[in-house]
Amino acid sequence: MKKAVIQFAVVLFLMSAASASAQNVSAVVSTTSGHNSFYLAIGDYYRVPESRVVYVRDHCRIRDEELPVVFFLASRAHVDPQVIIDLRMGHRMSWPDITFHYGLTPGIYYVPVKRVGPPYGNAYGHYKKHKKDYRKVVLVDDDVVNLVNLRFMSEYHGKPAEVVMDRRGRGERFVVMNDEFCEEKRAHGDKGKGKVKHKKGKDK
Repeated sequence: MKKAVIQFAVVLFLMSAASASAQNVSAVVSTTSGHNSFYLAIGDYYRVPESRVVYVRDHCRIRDEELPVVFFLASRAHVDPQVIIDLRMGHRMSWPDITFHYGLTPGIYYVPVKRVGPPYGNAYGHYKKHKKDYRKVVLVDDDVVNLVNLRFMSEYHGKPAEVVMDRRGRGERFVVMNDEFCEEKRAHGDKGKGKVKHKKGKDK
Protein backbone atom coordinates (compact mmCIF):
# COMPACT_ATOMS: atom_id res chain seq x y z
CA MET A 1 0.00 0.00 0.00
CA LYS A 2 2.79 2.37 0.98
CA LYS A 3 4.59 1.62 -2.32
CA ALA A 4 1.45 2.42 -4.32
CA VAL A 5 1.07 5.75 -2.54
CA ILE A 6 4.68 6.66 -3.31
CA GLN A 7 4.26 5.72 -6.98
CA PHE A 8 1.10 7.81 -7.20
CA ALA A 9 2.90 10.79 -5.65
CA VAL A 10 5.73 10.44 -8.16
CA VAL A 11 3.27 10.37 -11.07
CA LEU A 12 1.56 13.52 -9.79
CA PHE A 13 4.93 15.26 -9.45
CA LEU A 14 5.97 14.33 -12.99
CA MET A 15 2.62 15.49 -14.41
CA SER A 16 2.93 18.80 -12.57
CA ALA A 17 6.49 19.31 -13.79
CA ALA A 18 5.50 18.51 -17.38
CA SER A 19 2.61 20.98 -17.21
CA ALA A 20 4.86 23.73 -15.86
CA SER A 21 7.46 23.01 -18.52
CA ALA A 22 4.85 23.22 -21.26
CA GLN A 23 3.61 26.56 -19.93
CA ASN A 24 7.15 27.95 -19.84
CA VAL A 25 7.81 26.79 -23.40
CA SER A 26 4.54 28.35 -24.51
CA ALA A 27 5.48 31.67 -22.91
CA VAL A 28 8.92 31.64 -24.52
CA VAL A 29 7.49 30.82 -27.94
CA SER A 30 4.92 33.60 -27.60
CA THR A 31 7.56 36.16 -26.61
CA THR A 32 9.96 35.04 -29.31
CA SER A 33 7.22 35.13 -31.92
CA GLY A 34 6.36 38.73 -31.01
CA HIS A 35 9.95 39.88 -31.25
CA ASN A 36 10.57 37.99 -34.49
CA SER A 37 7.47 39.63 -35.94
CA PHE A 38 8.88 43.02 -35.00
CA TYR A 39 12.28 42.31 -36.56
CA LEU A 40 10.61 41.00 -39.71
CA ALA A 41 8.46 44.13 -39.95
CA ILE A 42 11.48 46.40 -39.53
CA GLY A 43 13.40 44.54 -42.22
CA ASP A 44 10.46 44.62 -44.60
CA TYR A 45 9.71 48.30 -44.05
CA TYR A 46 13.30 49.53 -44.29
CA ARG A 47 14.24 46.99 -46.96
CA VAL A 48 17.01 45.26 -45.07
CA PRO A 49 17.37 41.54 -44.27
CA GLU A 50 15.73 40.46 -41.04
CA SER A 51 19.04 38.84 -40.11
CA ARG A 52 20.68 42.30 -40.21
CA VAL A 53 18.08 43.65 -37.79
CA VAL A 54 18.64 40.74 -35.41
CA TYR A 55 22.40 41.16 -35.68
CA VAL A 56 22.17 44.82 -34.69
CA ARG A 57 19.97 43.86 -31.74
CA ASP A 58 22.21 41.06 -30.51
CA HIS A 59 25.70 42.39 -31.21
CA CYS A 60 25.31 46.17 -30.95
CA ARG A 61 23.12 46.28 -27.86
CA ILE A 62 20.48 48.45 -29.45
CA ARG A 63 17.12 48.26 -27.70
CA ASP A 64 14.25 46.78 -29.72
CA GLU A 65 12.34 50.05 -29.98
CA GLU A 66 15.47 51.94 -31.06
CA LEU A 67 16.13 49.58 -33.97
CA PRO A 68 13.77 51.46 -36.33
CA VAL A 69 15.65 54.68 -35.49
CA VAL A 70 18.95 53.15 -36.63
CA PHE A 71 17.57 52.14 -40.01
CA PHE A 72 15.49 55.29 -40.42
CA LEU A 73 18.47 57.59 -39.89
CA ALA A 74 20.72 55.41 -42.06
CA SER A 75 18.26 55.69 -44.93
CA ARG A 76 17.84 59.43 -44.52
CA ALA A 77 21.57 60.07 -44.20
CA HIS A 78 22.38 57.60 -47.00
CA VAL A 79 24.91 55.73 -44.87
CA ASP A 80 25.27 52.16 -43.71
CA PRO A 81 23.41 51.42 -40.45
CA GLN A 82 26.73 50.54 -38.83
CA VAL A 83 27.81 54.18 -39.20
CA ILE A 84 24.78 55.29 -37.20
CA ILE A 85 25.46 52.61 -34.60
CA ASP A 86 29.08 53.76 -34.23
CA LEU A 87 27.95 57.34 -33.58
CA ARG A 88 25.32 56.18 -31.12
CA MET A 89 27.27 53.55 -29.19
CA GLY A 90 30.89 54.52 -29.83
CA HIS A 91 30.62 58.31 -29.62
CA ARG A 92 27.62 58.33 -27.25
CA MET A 93 25.72 60.76 -29.46
CA SER A 94 22.03 61.36 -28.89
CA TRP A 95 19.54 60.68 -31.67
CA PRO A 96 18.90 64.44 -32.16
CA ASP A 97 22.67 65.10 -32.34
CA ILE A 98 23.07 62.40 -34.99
CA THR A 99 20.20 64.00 -36.88
CA PHE A 100 21.91 67.39 -36.94
CA HIS A 101 25.29 65.76 -37.64
CA TYR A 102 24.01 64.83 -41.09
CA GLY A 103 22.31 68.14 -41.73
CA LEU A 104 18.86 66.64 -41.26
CA THR A 105 16.09 68.58 -39.59
CA PRO A 106 13.49 67.50 -37.01
CA GLY A 107 10.90 67.72 -39.77
CA ILE A 108 11.84 64.20 -40.92
CA TYR A 109 10.27 62.76 -37.79
CA TYR A 110 6.81 64.23 -37.94
CA VAL A 111 3.74 62.71 -39.55
CA PRO A 112 0.51 64.69 -40.07
CA VAL A 113 -2.02 64.10 -37.30
CA LYS A 114 -5.46 65.49 -36.61
CA ARG A 115 -4.84 65.60 -32.88
CA VAL A 116 -1.95 65.01 -30.52
CA GLY A 117 -1.88 62.98 -27.34
CA PRO A 118 0.76 61.89 -24.84
CA PRO A 119 3.62 61.16 -24.98
CA TYR A 120 3.84 63.20 -28.19
CA GLY A 121 2.53 66.53 -26.93
CA ASN A 122 5.83 68.25 -26.20
CA ALA A 123 7.50 67.08 -29.42
CA TYR A 124 4.64 68.28 -31.61
CA GLY A 125 4.26 71.48 -29.61
CA HIS A 126 7.93 72.45 -30.05
CA TYR A 127 7.83 71.64 -33.75
CA LYS A 128 4.69 73.66 -34.37
CA LYS A 129 6.20 76.64 -32.58
CA HIS A 130 9.73 76.51 -34.00
CA LYS A 131 9.62 74.60 -37.28
CA LYS A 132 10.86 77.66 -39.18
CA ASP A 133 13.96 77.66 -36.96
CA TYR A 134 14.45 73.94 -36.49
CA ARG A 135 17.42 74.24 -34.13
CA LYS A 136 15.05 75.60 -31.51
CA VAL A 137 12.98 72.43 -31.69
CA VAL A 138 13.71 70.55 -28.48
CA LEU A 139 13.80 66.78 -28.89
CA VAL A 140 15.19 64.12 -26.59
CA ASP A 141 15.99 60.50 -27.37
CA ASP A 142 12.59 59.22 -26.23
CA ASP A 143 10.85 61.72 -28.53
CA VAL A 144 12.80 60.44 -31.53
CA VAL A 145 12.07 56.81 -30.63
CA ASN A 146 8.36 57.54 -30.26
CA LEU A 147 8.16 59.58 -33.47
CA VAL A 148 10.06 57.10 -35.64
CA ASN A 149 7.98 54.20 -34.37
CA LEU A 150 4.80 56.21 -34.85
CA ARG A 151 5.62 56.59 -38.53
CA PHE A 152 6.80 52.99 -38.83
CA MET A 153 3.76 51.44 -37.14
CA SER A 154 1.17 53.60 -38.88
CA GLU A 155 2.63 53.32 -42.39
CA TYR A 156 3.65 49.68 -42.28
CA HIS A 157 0.36 48.44 -40.84
CA GLY A 158 -1.86 50.99 -42.55
CA LYS A 159 -3.13 52.37 -39.24
CA PRO A 160 -4.07 55.99 -38.52
CA ALA A 161 -1.24 57.69 -36.65
CA GLU A 162 -3.73 58.67 -33.94
CA VAL A 163 -4.46 54.99 -33.21
CA VAL A 164 -0.78 54.27 -32.67
CA MET A 165 -0.44 57.44 -30.62
CA ASP A 166 -3.33 56.48 -28.34
CA ARG A 167 -1.98 53.00 -27.71
CA ARG A 168 1.48 54.36 -26.96
CA GLY A 169 -0.12 56.87 -24.60
CA ARG A 170 -1.55 53.93 -22.65
CA GLY A 171 1.98 52.63 -22.20
CA GLU A 172 1.88 49.91 -24.84
CA ARG A 173 5.26 48.81 -26.21
CA PHE A 174 5.75 48.99 -29.96
CA VAL A 175 6.86 45.35 -30.05
CA VAL A 176 3.53 44.28 -28.56
CA MET A 177 1.61 46.71 -30.75
CA ASN A 178 3.25 45.31 -33.88
CA ASP A 179 2.45 41.74 -32.87
CA GLU A 180 -1.22 42.60 -32.31
CA PHE A 181 -1.47 44.41 -35.64
CA CYS A 182 0.03 41.34 -37.34
CA GLU A 183 -2.51 39.11 -35.57
CA GLU A 184 -5.31 41.35 -36.83
CA LYS A 185 -4.04 40.92 -40.39
CA ARG A 186 -3.92 37.15 -40.02
CA ALA A 187 -7.42 37.13 -38.51
CA HIS A 188 -8.73 38.99 -41.55
CA GLY A 189 -6.96 36.64 -43.94
CA ASP A 190 -4.45 39.29 -45.00
CA LYS A 191 -1.32 37.25 -45.55
CA GLY A 192 0.55 40.14 -47.13
CA LYS A 193 3.05 42.22 -45.27
CA GLY A 194 2.92 45.94 -44.69
CA LYS A 195 1.08 47.88 -47.34
CA VAL A 196 3.36 50.90 -47.26
CA LYS A 197 7.10 50.50 -47.29
CA HIS A 198 9.59 53.10 -46.24
CA LYS A 199 10.79 55.33 -49.03
CA LYS A 200 14.18 56.94 -48.96
CA GLY A 201 12.94 60.46 -49.39
CA LYS A 202 14.86 63.68 -48.96
CA ASP A 203 14.95 65.67 -45.78
CA LYS A 204 11.90 67.85 -45.33
